[in-house]
Formats: sequence, structure tokens, C-alpha cells
Amino acid sequence: MLGVGIDWAEAFHDVALGRPDDGIIDQFRIDHTVAGVERLITRCLELEPDPADVRVVLETRHGVLVEALADAGFTVLPVNPDLVARRRGPAKKKDDAEDARICCVLALDQFLELRKLIPHGDLAGELRSIARDDERAARDQRRLLNRLRADLLATFPAALAIAGDDLGSPVMLKLLVTWPTHTQLTDAGADTLEDFARTAKHGWPARFAARVTDALAAPQLPVRDYLIRAKATTIALTATQLLALRDARKSWERRMAELLLGDTRYGRSKQPRNPDPGKAVPGGDIYLSFPGLGDILAARIAGEIGDHIEQFDTPNGLQCYGGTAPVTRRSGRSELVIARRLAHNRYLGTAVHQWAFCSLKNSTWAREFYDTKIRAGKAHHNALRALANRWLEILWHCLTKNVYYDETIHIRNRQRALQPSPAA
Repeated sequence: MLGVGIDWAEAFHDVALGRPDDGIIDQFRIDHTVAGVERLITRCLELEPDPADVRVVLETRHGVLVEALADAGFTVLPVNPDLVARRRGPAKKKDDAEDARICCVLALDQFLELRKLIPHGDLAGELRSIARDDERAARDQRRLLNRLRADLLATFPAALAIAGDDLGSPVMLKLLVTWPTHTQLTDAGADTLEDFARTAKHGWPARFAARVTDALAAPQLPVRDYLIRAKATTIALTATQLLALRDARKSWERRMAELLLGDTRYGRSKQPRNPDPGKAVPGGDIYLSFPGLGDILAARIAGEIGDHIEQFDTPNGLQCYGGTAPVTRRSGRSELVIARRLAHNRYLGTAVHQWAFCSLKNSTWAREFYDTKIRAGKAHHNALRALANRWLEILWHCLTKNVYYDETIHIRNRQRALQPSPAA
């Protein structure tokens, strides 16, 4: 067996090689290039001909370096950076070469339980990337909308009256791109506004033009001219960015539906027209059978779990990976303390937390479970985390058995489990 520890970086990587009987036998640095990675793989195969016996420990589970090592057949064991930090010694000094040596020691420890990385397939990997980009875009969208609202409140309050509760609508954003100031919009005229609304596919162009005219005619507090000039370009730029984000997210939403079902959804029933299981992530329809999971949220969870549910031997493994499983701590005579798990997949943890909240409306047992936790004195997010922990357990069973979720069957099983066992 050969142990390999890698402290990865953007331009180069520190590497440490070792054997169980000899300890660390070699340390060197490679560039983040094709030649550098090939040098590492060649050196490892010279010391250990069987790629499966090359155990690689590093502090990430994504990237081209990880994919190259997995493609070479090596056993890749990603670890949390905190595990390496706890072994740096009393001084806790950060050193790349020393971190590579620590990773190599972890790789040589056969009694340390490290989960082997099972790479995502092509479809699951694409789904994970798109879902993560969509989540980041959603955060950017909220941030830009708040910035746009603040700028309009300071220089163009009539635009907020026109938008009402739908500032992010395509018609309103296109309006601000074309006329970012009060004066420019006033000079446009009613006929121009009506033509604009018709081009922007507004349902009632005349009514929209009248609403704009009324909002512009209402008395407004005076705004400094220099501030209007300064913010005009900013407002148009922010509206343009929001339009681009909206179009990108719509495209991602269609692609996520394709990856989950093998085809996009059509019609009022939102059913796929020509589903092709070969073009869908395994178990995509199982995710959508759960209450509270739509295309986007199901895609986020399915993309993080991947298409190899067998990598989680038990439901607890999936729960720990999602960060919902509690950490039990006991010291001496102190009472039992339940703490939140910090080392976990935060994308999955955020998604299942939102899933738990969305399921309260569509699942009777989930609502009952949540209300019970609240009555017991738990905080809102603590109760949601406990509910998310239960959902992950149910999801693991459905994925491993390849069955759809059925609310009636689950409620029946819960009632059966809560019934006291007959006396012997």
C-alpha cells in the first residue's frame, strides 16, 4: 500500500508519499499542470503498481486534480480541513509541506474510517454544478434587487409605485433599462409606453401605461440632480444584470427538469412529454415524489447526493453528510449536550433545511412532528433541522429500495412504531 498526502493550491501542490512500514519516504512539489499531475501519477505507480492500493488524502473532493486521481484508479479519501488542523501540533503553525505530511499519515492509518470518494456520473455531476450555480444566482438576485430598491427609493420613488410588489418582473426591469430616471420616463409619453408594454408582452398595455402616467403625476419629494445623474447608469446596469440572471435561471430550471426526469415538463399537469430514463439521474422521479420538493429543490438535493446512494452504508451516513445528525457530547458527570454538526456538505444542508420548511404545508406527519418539537421548547430552526434529519432517513430508504414515497405508508409505519410492544 502507498499513502499519498496532498496539500492542494491553485498554482502548485505539495505531495508526501509514504509506506506503512517506512513512514514518509518522499516529499516534493508539483505544478498544477498536465505535466505536474502526470509526474505525480507516474511516481505513485512506480512505488505501487496496483492503483487501488494508492490511498490519496487531500482536503477537497472537487476539481480537476481530484478527477485526474480518480480516473487513474487511485483510492481518493477527501477529509475536512479541520481534521488536518487538529494534528498540526501545539503551535498550530500552517505549513503546506507539513499539511501534506499529515495527510500522508492519515492515508497510512488503516484504522481511521475515511469515506472513499465515489465520483458523480456525468448527469449527476452536471446537475450538481447547475444546482450550485442556480443557488448562487438566487443569492445574487436577492442582493441586486435590494440594491435596486434602495437606489430607486433615493432617486426614483415613482418606479417603486409602478412596480408594486413585483419589482423583479421582466416588464419592470426592461422599463428601468430603457428609462432609468423620472425625467426620461416622463418624456416618453403615453403612446410610447403603451408600445413598450406591448413589445414587452404585458397583458394589458393600456392599463400599464395609465398606471405609469398616474405614478409619475403624483407629487414627489425633490431629489438632487447630481444624485439622479450618478445613479442613472447604476439603475440601468442593475436591471440589466437582473434580466440576465432571470434568463439564466430559467434555462437552468429547464435543464434541471431534464436531468431529473429525462425531459422537460409541459402543460398544466407539468408532466414530461417524452421521458427518457437514460438521460435522467437515477432516482430523479423518486425525489419528486416527496412533499415539498419541486424541480429546483429536488435538483439541489439529488445533485449533492449523486447517483451512488450505496456510498452511504446507513441513513446516519447520509444524515451526517447533510449536517442534520446531532453530535452527542458527554464529559464526566456533565449532562448530555446535543450540538449542531459543523463539518458537513453545506449545499446539501441548506437544501434539506429548506425542504423541511416546504414540507410543513404538504405533509401531515411533518407538521405534527414540527409542532411537537415546538411545544417541547425547541427553536424554529432546531425543529426544522430535526425534521430534515427524518426526511433524509426516509429518502435513504426510498433510494436504496428504489420505491416512491407514499405518505399513507409512512404514517402507518410511524403509528406501528409508536405503539407499545405487547408484554412478553
